Amino acid sequence: MFTKTDIEAYFLAEKQGSLLFMVVGLVAIALALLFLFLVRGKFYKGAALPLLLIGIIQLSASYTVFRRSDEDRVRNVYAYDANPYQLKNDELPRMKKVNSRFVTYRWIEIMLTLAGAVLVFYFRAKPSGQFWFGLGVTLALQGVIMLGADYMAEQRSRAYTSGIEAFTSKL
Repeated sequence: MFTKTDIEAYFLAEKQGSLLFMVVGLVAIALALLFLFLVRGKFYKGAALPLLLIGIIQLSASYTVFRRSDEDRVRNVYAYDANPYQLKNDELPRMKKVNSRFVTYRWIEIMLTLAGAVLVFYFRAKPSGQFWFGLGVTLALQGVIMLGADYMAEQRSRAYTSGIEAFTSKL
């Protein structure tokens, strides 16, 4: 049975996951800046680009989720008792959109991971290709990290959506 506790748990996990991902994004950005300005070598210059660009995406996306989680939690816990139709008419369609986006994210992350792997295998033994080798290593690594994080978020999201569907089907 879907309860207010389930709503609380979902948004708490969402907030904690986004906080962890903000740290990942900050570490990626810090490493990128370190590689760009303090470490010599083409490998590190290549590695810096995906770290910086994807780190910025990780930080900004996770900050957005972190910032709105409490408001979403309060709104939906209140709606559970006071206006369950709000869960059916607003939250359920929102969550279905969220769930459909995970499919798009997954394919993008798979493509980034594969592109990184291709670069790694193609340039691994070429001394002149160290920039591309470094870019490939961090691109593949960032792709795998994002796949893992989004997989966990998707599992939480789908369970939460199923709970809302079960709860609102009785309305």
